[in-house]
Amino acid sequence: MNTMLNTGRWAITAGQTLLPTGLETEAVLHIEDGVITDIASEARGCPTLDAGGRLVLPGMIDLHGDAFERQLMPRPGVHFDTRLALADTDRQLVANGISTAFHGVTHSWEPGLRSGESLVAFMEALEAAKPHLVCDTRLHLRQETFHLEGEADALRWLAEGRVHLLAFNDHLHDILKKLDSASASMTVLQRTGLDLEALKTLATQVAAREAEVPGAIGRLAATAVAAGVPMASHDDTTPALRQWYQALSCDISEFPKNLETAQAARAMDNAVIFGSPNVVRGGSHQKNAVSAADMVAQGLCSVLTSDYYYPAMLQAPFRLVADGACDFEAAWALVSSHAADAAKLHDRGRLAVGQRADILLVDAPAAMPARVVLHLIEGELAHATKGAPTLRPAAARPVVRVAEAAWVEP
Repeated sequence: MNTMLNTGRWAITAGQTLLPTGLETEAVLHIEDGVITDIASEARGCPTLDAGGRLVLPGMIDLHGDAFERQLMPRPGVHFDTRLALADTDRQLVANGISTAFHGVTHSWEPGLRSGESLVAFMEALEAAKPHLVCDTRLHLRQETFHLEGEADALRWLAEGRVHLLAFNDHLHDILKKLDSASASMTVLQRTGLDLEALKTLATQVAAREAEVPGAIGRLAATAVAAGVPMASHDDTTPALRQWYQALSCDISEFPKNLETAQAARAMDNAVIFGSPNVVRGGSHQKNAVSAADMVAQGLCSVLTSDYYYPAMLQAPFRLVADGACDFEAAWALVSSHAADAAKLHDRGRLAVGQRADILLVDAPAAMPARVVLHLIEGELAHATKGAPTLRPAAARPVVRVAEAAWVEP
C-alpha cells in the first residue's frame, strides 16, 4: 500500500459510501492533497482504491475519551512514561476508526493522577508527541469547578490556544458522599495516594469555598468564548443547571443525569453527549444512569463518545441499528458529523467536497464485530488490516491510431 496517497489525485471506488444524502453504491470519491475534491460516478483515469463493497464512512471524532489513563497507570500506583502511553493510545485510536480524538484530562484539586502537575506534564508530552501521532489528537480540559487554585493556569492555557475543548466538572460532591467508607472511596484513594483521613480533610477544605465557584466558572467561560473554544458541562443534574451553563455560552451537555435535563438541553439546541460503552453494553456501568440507546431513540442524544473504552465507538452505531433505535445514517452521524459540529470542526465529519479525507473502509459486523479494514487521515494511510485493498495504478488508455488521409487533387 502506498502510504503517500495524498500526493496525487486518486479515487475510492466500489464501496457503500455514506454521503450526507445517504448510502450510495455508485459514488466515487476523488481525493487530492488530503481533501475530497469531487464525488463522481467514475474514476476518470485516476489510480483507484477498490473498497470491495465495504462501507466507506467518515472517520470518527471522539470528543470525550479518557481510556489513555490505563496506559499511563495500568495498575494502581504503577506509572509509565507519558510518551509511551500516548504512542500506544494512538495505535488504539486509529485501529478503532477514530480520526480525531480529544483526550479528556482532568485538572483537579486532587493530588496524584488528576493534579495540576500531572496535567502540565501530560500537556507538554502531548504537544511534543503531536508531530509523531497519526490521529489528530487534541486536549479536552476537564476543569474541576472547585479547583479554584488552578483557575489562573486554566485561563492562561485557554488564552494560549493549548485547550481545544473545555468542560466543567464537579466530582467533589460525589466524593464527599463516599468519605464514610474506605471501600467506596477506593478509586479516589488509589489515584490520589492519600489515606482516607487525609482525603476527608482536603475535600472538606475545598468544599468550604463553594461561594467562589460560580465566579470562577464565569471567568473561565468568558475566556473560552474569546478564544473560540467550545464548552461542555459534565453530569448536568437539572434543567436549571443546564440553562445556567447555556447562559454562559456553554452549549454542550455531557452525560446529563436524567431525562428532564436531556430534554431541556435539546430544547435549547444543545449538543448532548453520551458514551458508546453505554450503548454497546446495553446500559451504563453506573447505577441510576439513563440509557444512551433510549436517549438516541427519543432524539435526545446527538453525540456518542468513546468515554472510557475506544473500541465501543465503532460498534455502537451498529448496535443502535440492530436494536431499532435509529437507522444507520443517523447512528453514524452521532460519531462523525454531529461531533464535528459540536466541536466547531467544520472541515471534517462528512464525506463531501472540500472536507478532509478522513475515511474508513469498514466490514460490517457478522461473525465478528465491525472491523476497520483501512483508515485514512487526510488521505494518508493511518491503519490497515489483513486483506486491506491496495492502490491500483490508473489503467492505460488504449492508443488509437488514425490512418493518414491521402491528398487527392481536386
